Amino acid sequence: MSVTGIVAALAAEARTLTSAQALSRASGGLAVHTLRNDRLLVISGMGGVAAAQAARALVAAGARGLLSFGLAGALDPGLQAGAVLLPPAVTDGAGEVHSTHAPWRERLAALQAARADRHGIIVEGALLSVERPLTTSASKSQARARTGAVAVDMESFAIAQVALELGVKFAVARVVVDTAADNLPGTVLQATDPRGAVDYRRLVSGLLRRPSELPELLRLAQRYRVALRSLQVLARLGLG
Repeated sequence: MSVTGIVAALAAEARTLTSAQALSRASGGLAVHTLRNDRLLVISGMGGVAAAQAARALVAAGARGLLSFGLAGALDPGLQAGAVLLPPAVTDGAGEVHSTHAPWRERLAALQAARADRHGIIVEGALLSVERPLTTSASKSQARARTGAVAVDMESFAIAQVALELGVKFAVARVVVDTAADNLPGTVLQATDPRGAVDYRRLVSGLLRRPSELPELLRLAQRYRVALRSLQVLARLGLG
């Protein structure tokens, strides 16, 4: 059976796939975790460079398919938090596009279609990968107009490039967290490390300096809870 290598940027994303205890056994670095059902997992940290390194480690460990798994931001104003993204392609926004493996994507879509989910499953429209987060509704709108992409992340395009280079399959399974209308509070971004861990002292300190960001923070926290529940369901239904 073909082995699937899963790249998750954040520890919280990875915990939807396996227990926190299993993840804690790793000694740091690009640890390759062995999951059930012929799946391997690496927590890469955010960004394309880290994701590419994780993808290479997975292929070296025996993966014959690479899956970009986790959360994404919406660019399409019609997408809400919790929507499942199974895009047919990823783009860097500069004209380069990589397709996802159609049979794999269709199999994932069929698995997800069996669940009753008001958030929906999105199988049309490209996913844009960027170097830095799009933190405002204006920047998301501009990216949507420029590229036509429906959602945005920071890792999938880099993983696709590695898959193409090494001759393995590639797919994306992500869930929307912030909508196209949401602004991301700077206090959260500054208090979060590359693997998604939050320094709460820095967060509180930032909010004391910028209390106007509190409503946006509370809204994002609610979206995050919705998105993680959807990601947990996605993880349980099978990804290989």
